[in-house]
Amino acid sequence: MIAKPHFAFFDEGSKKEIRRATLKAVAIPGYQVPFASREMPIARGWGTGGLQLTLSLIGRNDVLKVIDQGADESVNAVSIKKLVQHTTGVSVTEKTQEADIIQSRHRIPEKALKEDQILVLQVPNPEPLRKVDAREYMTKRMHAEDDYSGAWLLLFEQIMKFGRMSTGASHPVYVNGRYVMTPSPIPRFDNPKMHQSKGLILLGAGREKKIFAVPPYTSVESLAFDDYPFTVESFEGKACKLCGSTDVFLDEIIDPDTGERTHQCNDTSYCMEQLNSEEKVEVENSYV
Repeated sequence: MIAKPHFAFFDEGSKKEIRRATLKAVAIPGYQVPFASREMPIARGWGTGGLQLTLSLIGRNDVLKVIDQGADESVNAVSIKKLVQHTTGVSVTEKTQEADIIQSRHRIPEKALKEDQILVLQVPNPEPLRKVDAREYMTKRMHAEDDYSGAWLLLFEQIMKFGRMSTGASHPVYVNGRYVMTPSPIPRFDNPKMHQSKGLILLGAGREKKIFAVPPYTSVESLAFDDYPFTVESFEGKACKLCGSTDVFLDEIIDPDTGERTHQCNDTSYCMEQLNSEEKVEVENSYV
């Protein structure tokens, strides 16, 4: 007799164990909860932590969206979507507002999350104090004692060396006024989106065996000094060459033949939605 394959790849016991760790992470915002990370059919470092969260939470009627650095069609995003679809049969979408679960690598979608949505972020290095002390028991102790002087010192050293805080991604945040957390390798541009988010944000690190969370309507404050406030990447004077958006995270594109520099929305589905809405307006106006 051939055994029936499990829904969403894992057996029910494995999914329950991951859910228990997830519930604890939601109950203690920003706290890194250890969990028994499972072996996956993809290499560690390619999103196993986020994938385990998604597979443990997804239901038969859920709609999934997967993005990799803003793109729905990248190799990582397509591979994860295929695995989830193959083991669950759920529907997938490229539209942020239609998804129940959004798994992402390195970006938070441009459209704000809704109350019934879950954003799952893949995290390679969950410990914001790892550069302060490489020993796990020492970083645990610093978190327990609310001792984040080392994290502040790292930012101070950046200011002394570069005249500003130079974190391009993973800029540490204070969650709920208690734990310092790494927000995954998202750009600084996305940090403010975590503050008072309507949707649940879950972060999973498969290789490091950690799960942590930002529950809905939770305070998330990026670490900064009074005289050196936190700033996001500036795209002043620049616009997407396709849809014309100016208030989103933009990628710089260099034409290999002419050397011309242009910009385009990093969130490809957002860009397409803007283009489609503009075309719809043009068609409607043509009938006026």
